[in-house]
This record gives sequence, structure tokens and C-alpha cells, in this order.
Amino acid sequence: MDTYTIRGWRYPAFAALAIFMTALLIACGGPDTSNPPVATPAVVRVNGFGTAANHVHALLALPQHVLILAMHYGLFRSEDAGSTWQEVAGGSHQLMDGLMSYALAASPLDGQRLYVLTQPSVSHYPGTPGLYTSADQGRTWKLSSATAQLTSGNIFTEAAGNDTPDEVYIYLPALGALGLRVSMDAGVHFSMAGTLPFGRIDGMLPIPGAPGHLLAYGSDGMASSSNGGTHWQVIQGLNGGIYSTATAGPHSPIYASGDAGVFVSSDGGKTFKPVNAGSSFASLCVSPVQPRIVYGKTGLLVYRSTDGGHTWKALPQIKGNLASLAADPANATEVYLSLSYPSAMYRLQGDSPNWQSLTPAP
Repeated sequence: MDTYTIRGWRYPAFAALAIFMTALLIACGGPDTSNPPVATPAVVRVNGFGTAANHVHALLALPQHVLILAMHYGLFRSEDAGSTWQEVAGGSHQLMDGLMSYALAASPLDGQRLYVLTQPSVSHYPGTPGLYTSADQGRTWKLSSATAQLTSGNIFTEAAGNDTPDEVYIYLPALGALGLRVSMDAGVHFSMAGTLPFGRIDGMLPIPGAPGHLLAYGSDGMASSSNGGTHWQVIQGLNGGIYSTATAGPHSPIYASGDAGVFVSSDGGKTFKPVNAGSSFASLCVSPVQPRIVYGKTGLLVYRSTDGGHTWKALPQIKGNLASLAADPANATEVYLSLSYPSAMYRLQGDSPNWQSLTPAP
């Protein structure tokens, strides 16, 4: 049976999406209101990111030392590699007030254009759940489309397109194979992109430098499209589900991790070859400046490969709930890692024996 690794435990592949959606959209859906609380507990901040209940959904490391953290409570930005942080959305009386933020994406054609999805994080929320976009690298945000305008369910994920700077894809899981939508105006209007070859997908990768070329992947495998998702071809030889893909940029290797190990494509995603059947990672990220340096995360450890995924070395262990991983855009041997419960940020530089904390004080 195909399996996924989630926080160090193995789950059936067909259950991975359900587990993730449960964790994100139910456990992250705010407090249980079936029995109203007798008293409101005191809010105790453990660090600059908030209380011990706060946790990370997504992380971006962008050029010019910019970091973006999408959390259950708040959207945070740093423009000095994590030395200082600012809550730019999701706080009291801010845009996205009462909403959790998840599924960050950056346009490969415009480094200023970002996207983030939101859902309610508390019982009573003044913000509007939906897709938000930024045109200034995350300093300010605006609502592109409300979730209620697109689906009676949820928007599972989004991916910035590779055709124009304002192209963005979203996936509506309630519609199954018909759930892929595309927008050419930064998410204001959407149209159907085409019928997927799978009933469910976990993610998409618009291939940088190849307009219209997409990869869609999940527990059923991976498929490619060369015309913006209108038609799809299932990629053979992957032997199971795929749950993470990554590439450094145009004309670079494309890496994939799944049930059968780590794979790499050297032909723009047309075919994939296994490079390490013994390693399987919940997520991958690649150095933009050295495409053969790849990072992988399991439930307990972060690994680095310097030979394109063939061999892997465990990086120093860090205590906590490992959340999101991002390679530094300028330094191939530098990687960022977020932790959850409580939210925290760390950086590892080169062969340093210890992770450096970037978590702000309360």
C-alpha cells in the first residue's frame, strides 16, 4: 500500500489529503463552539509571533533578505533576514483580521507579486476568507476573490503561473478533477483550466521559464500539461504518490519526493528518473543559485543533498514541531526552518553545528 510520511508517521497515501485538510481546515478552524466556554482564558504571548497555540502554515524566502510567514494567527514579514518582524496582516483591526493564512506563492515572473489563501481562525471574524495578493513583496495586501464567490467549500492551494506575472491557479477540492481554475488578472476572475487526470491533487508546479507548462501531483501520481492545464499526460514510472516538488528556476532540474523515493527530471518535467529510492521527504526546496543543492524535511530532521538528490546528509537536529522549509535565495548553504506550537523561526548557515534563532521576543 502506498504511504505518506507525516510528522514521522506513515499513513496510507489515499488518506494524506484528508489528514492534511483535517489538520488545516478543521483543527485550524477555530475553537469548538458546541459548548460555549465558561470563561475566556488570559492571552499569554510566548514570543513575538503570539501564543503557544500559534503555528506556521507556509514560509517564503525571497530576494533582498525578505521572509514571509503565513500563520494560523497573523501574516508576518521580515526584510532583514529575520532580525526583525512585522505583522502585516491578520492582526486585530488589520486586513485578514480573524483569518488564518496558508499556501503562500510567489510569481516566477514578478518577484513583487505574492499570493496567500485565508480561512477563518476564530468563531467570529471580521475579515473575508479568500485569495489575497500583494504587489509589493508582501508589505501590503488586498483581497482578490472571496472564497464564497468561487466555491461552497474551500480553496485547497494556489500556484503562481508562468505565462504572465498576474496568472494564478487555484484548486477547489470539492469539484475533484474539475476543480482546477486559472486567473489572468491576479485572482480577480477565474475560469476552468481543464479536467485533471486525477480525482484529487495535493499541489501544482508551474515550471519556470516554460509558459503553459504545469505539473500536478498527489496520491495518484503526477501529470504534466503543456497548454495551461487544458490537456494532461500522466507521467509514468513514479510508482506511487508524489507529495512535494521543487525546482531552482528556468532550465533547472525538477525534483519530486513521494512514496517511492526522490526523483529528478532533466527535460522540463517530461520524464522523471529515480535518484534515491531510500529517501522520502514531506517537503523539498532547492537553492536558486546552485540547483544541485536540495533540502528535504521529514517529521524529525532536515537533510541536505549537494549532488542533486543522490545522497543526503542530516543537518543538526532541532527540538520542536518542524513546519516549513525554505532555501536562502542568495546563499546555497543557508536554509530557513519554521517550527509550530509555538511558532518559531531558525536559520542554519553552512556547516554550523547549531541553528540560529530568528524568533522575536515577546
